[in-house]
Amino acid sequence: MTIADNIASIQERIGNAARRVGRKPADIRLVAVSKTVPVERIQEALDAGVTILGENYVQEARTKIAQIGQQVEWHFIGHLQSNKAKSAVELFSMIHTVDRLSLAAALNREAQKRGTILPVLIQVNISGEESKSGIDPQGTLELVERIAEFTHLSLQGLMTMPPWFDNPEDARPYFIALRNLRDEIASKKIPGVSLHELSMGMTGDFEVAIEEGATLVRIGTAIFGTRGYLRTSDTT
Repeated sequence: MTIADNIASIQERIGNAARRVGRKPADIRLVAVSKTVPVERIQEALDAGVTILGENYVQEARTKIAQIGQQVEWHFIGHLQSNKAKSAVELFSMIHTVDRLSLAAALNREAQKRGTILPVLIQVNISGEESKSGIDPQGTLELVERIAEFTHLSLQGLMTMPPWFDNPEDARPYFIALRNLRDEIASKKIPGVSLHELSMGMTGDFEVAIEEGATLVRIGTAIFGTRGYLRTSDTT
């Protein structure tokens, strides 16, 4: 199957998952995860209708953006060091992985310098795995309240990565937990905060994530195939 075939299949599955729970397919956006994928294959995805690309590494994204340009939205979905905040604000239209106040402050400073407002999501470590980034669920409300004070960040939702399971149903409790946390925080009606986005679900479990409220699904392997992970030089 071609990349275009893969995308058509994924979009059909997104639509079916949404309709199963009475949602509108248009309310779910596909983030094509393009880390380690060469520009030629990314262009195939763009030609097939992809409008959002997700990258994990700042320097790799910079190289690709120089070639592809801003014809699509570029979302940052990897772990971000505060010293890369300037580049992140310059390159990306949304950061999915804000997980600490120091990073939020750095992004706010750089966005202020550029005279822009940067949409961000808070990454929550719902599973509690030490190998994963993200703030503890118990600390999320405080971080939301602090980010709400920043004038150049627009907090739009939450993001998580559940453990990997053979059976996608096993990931469902983690998606439910993120949605419930979002609803609990949203009920506080914190000024300047909109938590309408839930970034959750990847190749193996995105349909379950959609059934539990995902608005952004991050899919790479089902579009581009298994990666070789040839590059290791960029540490973000």
